[in-house]
Parts: sequence; C-alpha cells; structure tokens
Amino acid sequence: METPEFDIVISGAGPVGSALALLLARAAPDPRRIALLGRGLSSGALSDPHAADVDPRMLAMNHGSRALLEPLGAWPARSASITTVHVSQRGRLGRTLITHEELGVPRLGSVVAYPDLQQSLLEALRQSGVSMFEAATQDDKLGARPTQWLAADGHALAGRLRVRSDGSPPGGLRRSYDQHAVLATIHAQRPKPGWAYERFTNQGPLAMLPHPAGQGRYSLVWCNAPERAQQLGQMDETRFAQALQQAFGDRLGELGLAGSRHVFPLALNAGPLLIDARTLAIGNAAQTLHPVAGQGLNLGLRDAAQLVQSLGGWLHRPAQDPAALLQAFARKRRPDRWVTSAVTDFLPRVFATRIPLVEHACGLSLMAMDASRVLRTPLARHLLEGLRT
Repeated sequence: METPEFDIVISGAGPVGSALALLLARAAPDPRRIALLGRGLSSGALSDPHAADVDPRMLAMNHGSRALLEPLGAWPARSASITTVHVSQRGRLGRTLITHEELGVPRLGSVVAYPDLQQSLLEALRQSGVSMFEAATQDDKLGARPTQWLAADGHALAGRLRVRSDGSPPGGLRRSYDQHAVLATIHAQRPKPGWAYERFTNQGPLAMLPHPAGQGRYSLVWCNAPERAQQLGQMDETRFAQALQQAFGDRLGELGLAGSRHVFPLALNAGPLLIDARTLAIGNAAQTLHPVAGQGLNLGLRDAAQLVQSLGGWLHRPAQDPAALLQAFARKRRPDRWVTSAVTDFLPRVFATRIPLVEHACGLSLMAMDASRVLRTPLARHLLEGLRT
C-alpha cells in the first residue's frame, strides 16, 4: 500500500480548521505532514480586514476560546472585551446579570471581526510549518479516490486521517427556526463599555455586543420572523432605528445605524463527528447552531482542541490504527455538543412562543437566576468555557 503523503488532511481553512492545523503543528513531530486545504491560503491575505463589508460577521469568543488562540499567536489585534452580560425579556419582568468578577476571569469573552480573526490565523499558519494548499472549488472537490481531496493546482492530497471543517451542512438533525438574523453595526448615544445585551422578544432574541471598533458602536444580531427580517433589512435608516429602539429600549440612549445591514436564515444542523473510520467532521461541518449566546464557533474550537488531545500519541506513531482513538474522541465530545446544542435550541424557541403563561415563566426564571448564584453559575460557566473533558 502506498504511504499517504500526509498524516492528516484538513478540508476548510475557516477559524476552526485553521486553529486545528495550528494545534496539530505544535503536537506533531513534523508539521509539514499536516495539510490544510482552503480558499485564500495562496494569497498574501485572506481579505482586507478594514475594507467595508468584507464580511459582516462579528464573532463572540468566550474566555476559553481566547485562552486557546492567544498562545498560538492567532489572537487579532482588535477586539472588544465583554465583562458583563445583561439578559432580559421584552415586555415582561425579570432580568439576569452575569459578571466576570463572579466567575473569577478577566473577561467573559471578546468580540472580534471575522476578517481580523481569519487574517491573524493565516499569519500564524505561515509561521507554523503546516503544508497549505488552495482549494480547487468552494466545496473542496474530491479527487479520484474518496481518500483524497484535490487542490487548485491539481495536487491530490492523500492523508491517513481526513478532517472536514469546511462548513458543508452536516447530515442528521435539522431544524428550521423560522427566523432570520439581521446583522448591523449600531451607534449608541450612551454606551456602556464591556456590557453585552441579550434581549428576548416574541420574534426572537436580539443581541447587542460591544464592537471592536469602539467609539460607542455595537454589533447587532436581531432575530425575527423571515418576513419581518426582510422588512427591517429594507427600511430606511430612520424607521429601522425607531424599530430597534422600540425592541431594545433606552438602556444605551438613542440608537442609530452605522453601516449596512445583512440578513441570514437560521437553522440547527447536527450530524456525526465520525463520518467513517478515517474521516471526521468538526465545527460547522458537524453542527451549526442558532446564534443566541454566540456558541457555534466556541463549540467548534473545543472540537479542535479535544481532537488534538485525543491524537497526541498517534501523531508520533501514525502508522497505527486510530479507530479506537477516534471513537473515544466522538464519545467524549458528545456531552458538550448535546448540552450546547440543547441550550441554544431551547432558548430562542421558548422565549418566542407568544404564550403569556410561558413568557411569564421565562421572566420568573430570569429573576430566579439573578437572585441565586447557585442557579446562575452553571449556565454562565458553560457559556464561558463549555463542558471540558
């Protein structure tokens, strides 16, 4: 049997795939035997992080994700710290505050721009020794054999193990939330540095996150029924600001639009981590979550970190059969994936039932959590760093 050219081939150079490659490069005796296949890797930069509307996404990175990326030299220069999270429900009593002091950390999380994070990861990859290849197509076209992926230069990448992190929708469970997210940058008259807001409405959750650009700006993720989301995306700026003010309230003073708007459909997708005996899926290739509480990327980074821990010994003896290690990895990831998916699936649905009795019960739950650290801490700790095994 011909010896594969690489020990591990990673398809997808987004944040999760890139972080996995960097972690493997540190654990492997020869980083060159780790191959990363993605788009934009052959150019000098993935994108201009300061260009307007390169990518509208602002990413909420929890404390655990920052602790993972900083030692890799992959943390972007620009970020906004989250020290307090304010959770409320529109039109009902009850709210909860989660602070970094009660959890004993310098911050609960940080907000970074997607292009900034991608660029910092690329710069770290160029110093890592990992073998990088431009993808043949957006979907990383398969080579002649199912054990290969094909690079843009026609190079067939064969590996002992293959990891998909390319964002292809996973097979398995799928749930449409009948919600679309409106993304925008907002200027607040009275900003509160370090404060992030999660406000539940009967249309869906509304999040206001401190923006890495500062200057009183916030990143808005506003979930609504599809028709309402399209209307919000097409309103003139004055009417949009008025609608946002009505939904969010006056905690930050007068709100105004500070950039363009983007609308995205929302759905839960969850599939298996172990695709076959030699192929894994992690990150968005394994699960995509509702954006409430910003857990999708953080969960994917935990997938990557756990996989490297599981393969630590195998990387020094790659000729050995990794089947047992991969099965153990999938088993260890199950609790964290299940709890995180369940929380992010349950919250946007239960708060949007439009059933008064349920809405009042949700408000009482927020009041109880605010009054009792015993009730508040388990959820806060999970959002901070997930279930660690």
